[in-house]
Amino acid sequence: MQKKTEMNTVQRITKNIAVLLISRITNYILNFLFFMYTARYLGAKGFGILSFALAFTGIFGVFTDLGLGQLTIREVARNKSLASKYLANVSVMKVILAAITFGLMIVVINLLGYPKKTIEVVYLIALSVIFSAFTQIFNSIFQAFERMEYVSLGEILKSVLIFSGVIFVIKQEGDVISFASLFLIASIIVLIYSLLILRWKFTNSVFTSTNKLLKVNWSFWKSTIREALPFGLTSIFVTIYYRIDSVMLSLMKGNEVVGWYNAAYRLIMVLMFIPIIFQNAIFPVTSRLFKTSEESLKFVSERFFKYMIIIGIPIGIGITLLADRIILLVFGVEYTPSIIALQILVWGVIFAFIVVPFENLFYSVNKQFIVTIEVGIAAILNVIMNLLLIPKYSLLGASIATTVIWIFEFFFVFIWISKTKYNISKKTVLNITLKALVSGLIMGIFILYFKSNLLITITFSVLIFFGTLYIIRGFDRNDIIIIKELILKPKTHLSRME
Repeated sequence: MQKKTEMNTVQRITKNIAVLLISRITNYILNFLFFMYTARYLGAKGFGILSFALAFTGIFGVFTDLGLGQLTIREVARNKSLASKYLANVSVMKVILAAITFGLMIVVINLLGYPKKTIEVVYLIALSVIFSAFTQIFNSIFQAFERMEYVSLGEILKSVLIFSGVIFVIKQEGDVISFASLFLIASIIVLIYSLLILRWKFTNSVFTSTNKLLKVNWSFWKSTIREALPFGLTSIFVTIYYRIDSVMLSLMKGNEVVGWYNAAYRLIMVLMFIPIIFQNAIFPVTSRLFKTSEESLKFVSERFFKYMIIIGIPIGIGITLLADRIILLVFGVEYTPSIIALQILVWGVIFAFIVVPFENLFYSVNKQFIVTIEVGIAAILNVIMNLLLIPKYSLLGASIATTVIWIFEFFFVFIWISKTKYNISKKTVLNITLKALVSGLIMGIFILYFKSNLLITITFSVLIFFGTLYIIRGFDRNDIIIIKELILKPKTHLSRME
């Protein structure tokens, strides 16, 4: 029975990962092209204005949710009959939260005394954040029902709309306000798409009858807000330490420096789609396994952790050695100051990768308060470090602060997890880390001496890393079975899982 549970679990996860992988790669490629063309066209200063607006509204935007989306996913994944109740009540809560948030953004940006053009860009991005907040409600329902394809299609639609708009705006010789308008238009269209999908595909699950409206349960609010608050506080803290650096750079060093920093930072954040794909696919499953099979829950979490180490280390080594070629190819000579920032930030990403599996586990077992404490401390430390480092070291200071915080988070969650029954042995961590480092160093030597087309270099580097890892037995039998399931998806593979 235990083996059967693990087999079904792996099958569901690999199916969801496959769907998300295809869509997210498409989505991130389009986003990457968007920022590349935007940065080149607007220049460091114009790109800095847009990046500041995205960071500023992102910090406030988290208050439109306050953890309600994450709570909805967890609770509806466990009990599908709660879908209509959460949809109705969370929607009304978000109307109130959105109105308050938008008002705050207007007041604060005007008090900061930014130029008229910057304020107009912020207004447009702020409105797009508000519309996206309502799309998140529907995405939470889709994810809880493990129908990630609808979330993915919405994300692709938004990316296609924005990227297509960029091409149009550049041909029309538009300014930074035109670029900001693209976010608003795309968010409205995606909201309409999500609503249509909900009515078309989830009528029987969410709307109990065609003549019955979703009802708001005011007594339900108190318990929901209390349960969602740890998720919400976590989101607030995470958003602060992911975005506050751009805001502080803007205030202290100007928009051009923000543009340089964000050229490196955006490349790094593109990489974060990897752990996010895994987490989006795994979270509904691990939430359910907490109630049904703790052994399977530990199995899934350990594999998640292992794969993040295997993926993160070669990324760190590869980008460190290729940073100059990547920045100059993507953004051009104007962004040369971004090279060292990228080399610093990428090492923080390795630790960010391996923090995600632990956070996912804490969320799944109703220990989200641990993540709240983690990111709360991280956010405070990040602000302090930025205040100390940015005045003297500018974008390098911001890069160092971000990287140090990611490292701190890893040690924080690792210590916490070691005190639980889901502990991953230090021997296991050391074993896979050493094997990944050996494979990465061999790959690094190849990169240093193989001077060719960047795409060819990256392709061969990936083959060398995973080939070496396979030879030194960095993959075990379960890993091979899971990989085959992900690629080929035959159920017969699962029956051999140990």
